[in-house]
Amino acid sequence: MALSRKSDVNPPARDGVPPGTSAHAGQKDPAGAESGQPVRTLHKGGFRQRHLTMIALGGIIGASLFVGSGSVIHTAGPAAVLSYALGGVLVIFVMRMLGEMATAKPTLGSFMEYAREALGERAGFVVGWLYWYFWVGVVAFEAVVGGKLLGGWFHAPDWVFALVLMFILTATNLLSARSFGETEFWLASIKVATIIVFLSVGALVVLGLWPGSQLSVADIGRYGFVVNGGFSILQGVVVVIFSYFGAEIVTMAAAESEHPAKAVAKATNTVLWRILIFYVGSVALLLMITPWTEIPSNSSPFAAAFDKFGLPAAEQIMNIVVLTAALSVLNSGLYTASRMLFALANRGWAPNWTKDCNSRGVPWKAILLSTIVGYVAVAMNYVSPDRVFSFIMNSAGAVALFVYVIIALSQLSLRSRMTDDERTMLGLKMWLHPWLGIVTVVGIVVIIFSMSLIEATRPQLWLSLVSLGVLLVAYSVAQWVRRRARTSPLRS
Repeated sequence: MALSRKSDVNPPARDGVPPGTSAHAGQKDPAGAESGQPVRTLHKGGFRQRHLTMIALGGIIGASLFVGSGSVIHTAGPAAVLSYALGGVLVIFVMRMLGEMATAKPTLGSFMEYAREALGERAGFVVGWLYWYFWVGVVAFEAVVGGKLLGGWFHAPDWVFALVLMFILTATNLLSARSFGETEFWLASIKVATIIVFLSVGALVVLGLWPGSQLSVADIGRYGFVVNGGFSILQGVVVVIFSYFGAEIVTMAAAESEHPAKAVAKATNTVLWRILIFYVGSVALLLMITPWTEIPSNSSPFAAAFDKFGLPAAEQIMNIVVLTAALSVLNSGLYTASRMLFALANRGWAPNWTKDCNSRGVPWKAILLSTIVGYVAVAMNYVSPDRVFSFIMNSAGAVALFVYVIIALSQLSLRSRMTDDERTMLGLKMWLHPWLGIVTVVGIVVIIFSMSLIEATRPQLWLSLVSLGVLLVAYSVAQWVRRRARTSPLRS
């Protein structure tokens, strides 16, 4: 069945599971289908275009750019630019494929729904729960990062600040979708403004137009370019690909906007320049401004660059920006995890009570459940930082790649089922279909395989595969329980 341009169309049931629905009013879900009860609704129109624009911009800029880029540069040398570019190209292709599906059929479950329709119920179940698990872990991780920064400033226990940050951003998510959007707008604005200032001043520096500077564009290759061998570029891609994860959030948030298809199309069309300018451009400037061997790997290379510009209190300013980036990701993570859980529940794949919305159209129980897991993970970081918390983060390490593969396979499958008329009606199309889609799948599989060859990422791959296996088994168990419930003589 091809994607319909009508939003949230319910396809026929598969694997014996009754069809679910979107979170829109007047439709029925698996649990309420027989009782005739309407689906509890989210508030449509909670986001304005400026919210979605900044969610799209901010979703791709995390603390990993401000701090982690130094580690990538030390891995690949100046060729780190290629690592960011290659990883960025793959994400651009994935987002284009997702954008094609999301503009044709905007829905809250986003790629979970597309996977279910294209690849079957099992694929939808697995990718939905994998994505939820990933963001719950990220929420805990970002809370810990923020807690450490604040604890260092105020000389107080890190865990206190981590829990306070969790509490504050849980509250903003519980208020309304608009509250989340407004919070994210301002947090993301700080990140974007920092990047714009760096790009502007950095360009003047490398062109020799900044006081005390000289032309240094060619310095990027002064000490060689591929200095650590060709495989180091691929190693860099393995690291940077996770920096881009979050770009897809806007396709979920758009379902709660007035014009979801338009919002998704706009965000997808801008992902190309966002990646090329914000990531590739920033890293290229860092390498032109400072010899790669002098770029710090354990602290922010941006702080070092701003200090070189002669800007006062550069390190303190960048610490504030990193804190802002962590809070932005934490905020987005809570929103994304709760909406995916809500979508899973509307499919009958999560507890029915997680669909409950308050008077403002907020799935408050889904938010609290996602938050509780985050609180537990934060607590575990201080009870057993080398075991439990590490396991949570590593077991979700390769999830982004699994999600990307499923998105790409879903688009390839759904496009192949379309009629000529349906293809003509698509408002956004993947380039050179199906060849670039196939290249995308192969590229992601190569990265997944490369994780097994790199000592630092090997545990993440194996534990992520365990998480994938657990969910595959969980789906079979859930199906068995559901069939037993249907055939039970006690069922009214």
